[in-house]
Amino acid sequence: MAQNSRKLAIPAATVPRLSQYLRKLQEIQSRGTTTISSRLLADEVGTNPAQIRKDLSYFGEFGIRGVGYDVDRLITELKKCLGLNRSWNVIIIGSGKLGTALALYRGFQRQGFNLIGMFDADPEVVGSDRGAGPVLPIKDLKKFLQEHDVHIAIVTTPSAAAQQVIDLVVDADVPSVLNFAPIRASSEKPVILRQVDLSTELMTLSFYLDK
Repeated sequence: MAQNSRKLAIPAATVPRLSQYLRKLQEIQSRGTTTISSRLLADEVGTNPAQIRKDLSYFGEFGIRGVGYDVDRLITELKKCLGLNRSWNVIIIGSGKLGTALALYRGFQRQGFNLIGMFDADPEVVGSDRGAGPVLPIKDLKKFLQEHDVHIAIVTTPSAAAQQVIDLVVDADVPSVLNFAPIRASSEKPVILRQVDLSTELMTLSFYLDK
């Protein structure tokens, strides 16, 4: 089965759980633990052993019955499953508070996401360092994309500018976009487009908080 077809066959809910397993295993590894059972890992991440075994079964057999999982090996395999066995070039478009906070977060680089550029339309912030070196003018974005191999564009612009920016990066063959702008962005061209709507998440929390 082709790689892309194989990935499409994996339930969408499995992928974020893999990242949870990976982060927890890295924490467990830092404690000096070398092996772990599915039950103990399930207790650590707040799920059940059957779910862990099912999620991992989509990618292969990594455990030994009666022994459990070798922590180092499982970390390596999960990184491979998640595409973290290589590095990815990332840009941020929009250097406001959210964009700056993302640029200052060093955890991305530890997982192989290299922030290589940050862009903004405001001339007052162009040239300032918001965590990714000097902020570049948005007018230079198209040329930058022609000269650099960008894998992920993170969009944190105001909603009015987001769709135009996304169209630009998609036209430049950037293969994936993470959109934080509060609009439902779309593209007619093939692209992996993920939406992070913080206001919707907060409203969901409000719904459950309100009694």
